[in-house]
Parts: sequence; structure tokens; C-alpha cells
Amino acid sequence: MTPNTSQPSPAGTAGASRTPAGFVAVELLSLVIPVYNEDESLVALHAEIAEVARDLPARVEMIFVDDGSKDHSWAAVQHLATKDERVRGIRFRRNFGKAAALAAGFGAARGQIVLTMDADLQDDPHEIPRFLDALRGGLDVVSGWKKVRHDPWHKVFPSRVFNKFLSVLTGVHLHDHNCGMKAYRAEALREVYLYGELHRFVPVLATARGFKVGELVIQHRARKFGSSKYGWKRFIKGALDVATVRLLTGFGRRPNHLLGTWGLVFGAAGAFGFFLLLANWFLRLIDGSYGAGPLTQMMVAILAVGSALFGGQCFLAGLVSEMTVARQWLDNAPYTVAERTPAEPEPARG
Repeated sequence: MTPNTSQPSPAGTAGASRTPAGFVAVELLSLVIPVYNEDESLVALHAEIAEVARDLPARVEMIFVDDGSKDHSWAAVQHLATKDERVRGIRFRRNFGKAAALAAGFGAARGQIVLTMDADLQDDPHEIPRFLDALRGGLDVVSGWKKVRHDPWHKVFPSRVFNKFLSVLTGVHLHDHNCGMKAYRAEALREVYLYGELHRFVPVLATARGFKVGELVIQHRARKFGSSKYGWKRFIKGALDVATVRLLTGFGRRPNHLLGTWGLVFGAAGAFGFFLLLANWFLRLIDGSYGAGPLTQMMVAILAVGSALFGGQCFLAGLVSEMTVARQWLDNAPYTVAERTPAEPEPARG
């Protein structure tokens, strides 16, 4: 296991008992499994999970979230639920995306530990005990690392570039941010809000809240059924999501520090342009042969006005964003509490 190197913070829980090593007694493990057109693999996946669960110290619940499948996936989930009381199913009316499926599964999970995995059999359920061991070591989030991948090169190479770029940009140094197999302490998930395509950035969002994140090398199996659900559009969405995550983790509580800074930069550029125009006008008053000509003056004037307007818009947008954040501040704490000391008993009254 390779620990995260991005300023790990001490992990803690509120209301759960820990040992000094950070271990939380796990009575129930929740497996959240998004499903989209995976009817061929669900029975085999359930059988593997049931085999692994027999040797686990904790009870296991399996939450299959059908994200608007068009095949017989939901019928397979219903069949498994009738055979195994540990199986629970959630079916969406249409395809809402993996982040929505995970959010629904997280909301339904009752365990102290939540583990996510894909339903296509490429994630190996026999890795589950190793994730639990990693959490016992004091981590709050453990992300899988498919060091050896059984995917075509045109998926592997862009993914590695994306992971490297995201690690450098966010400071959360993981080799495989996209891995679907991750384990979380429940309290970490309670402080992470998922929407859009942000499911792959949960370790980054958790780190921003002060949780300790690490990774674990896991086995990646070749695909047996179906096909990949991701195409070239994934890279465009990924680039936009990286910008969103950087904004949320770096400036979510202080947007004017970003927008206001750009506003001041462009405002200063506009002021400098006007200064050049004024200096040029004085030079031409002294001697008409000095200074820039009409065309250059026009270009500088356009750039100066454009910079000033854009800078003003950035600054005003920053102020409006600050007002919006300030309104929400009352309902959402800007910090995360690890533990509290027990309350002192009230003195006895005579």
C-alpha cells in the first residue's frame, strides 16, 4: 500500500469508537455496486462476494444500483434479493450517471465502512479484505490502483496522463483516480457531496475536508461480458471536472480570492494600457514624430478597454459569489471535526 503524500491529516470520527491506530470496529460492511447493462455478470459477481463474505469478521450488505439499464439487470438484482437477504436493489427510472448511482448507494448504506466496485467482474471481490486492512492502518479513504491493466492502449494511455495531471494539480498523488474500487469510512462520505461526474474525485474532495487518503495495488481482470461504458466524451468531461474540483477544493469557500485576483490583474492591465495612451498623447504633443501611430493607439485602446471591462466583471462576480457562499455558511460548517472530548458531568446539587 502506498500512502497518500498530500499533507495527510489525522483521521477521526464523531460518535464511533477508535483505537489509537485509527481502527473503527466494523460491524457492517456496505458494498455499493452501480449497475448499467450488466445482467450477464451479476450472478457470478454475487457468488464471488458471498464466498469472500464468509471469511470476513463483519456482516455484509450488497446494494446494487441499477442506473437505468436497458437489459435484464434489474430482474437479475430482484432474483438475487429473493435468494439472499443481504442484497438490496435500487432502480433508477432512467440513466442518471455513475455519480448519481453512487450517491444513491451511499445514502442507502448502513455500514461503518462503504466499499464501491464495478459490476463488470473486472474488480476482484477477493481484494476486499486488503481494503479493510488498509483502513485499519488509519486511512479514511483507500483508492484501488490497477497497476497492470487489461484494457486497450487507447484507454490506458489517456487515463495515465489524466491521473498524473490531476495529481499534480490537486496535490493528491494517486496513480489511479478513476479506479471504481474504493473503500471509505462512512464519516468521510457524509462530508462529500457528489453530482455530475465527480465520483472519480472523492479522494480529492475527502482530502480537502482533512481526511487521510491512500491507495492499494489491486488485481485488474480482463473483461468477460459487455463493453466499456465510456467513450471519447469522457476525456472532455474529465477536463471540465478537473477545473470544477480545483475550484471547489481550492476556492469553494473563498471564490473572490480567485475571481477577485483575476479582476485585479486584468484591471491593472487595463489601467496600464490607458497610461500608455496618455503618455503617447503627451509625446505627440511635444513632437508629432514621437509615439505610436493611430493604428497602434487603436489596438492598445481596444485591449485596455477589454481588460478593464473583463477585470470589472471578474471582480463583481467574485463579490456576488462571496455573498452566495456567506448565505450558505450558516447551514454548512467550513470545517470538519475529528473527535470531541466527553462532556464534563454537571456538579451534583445538594
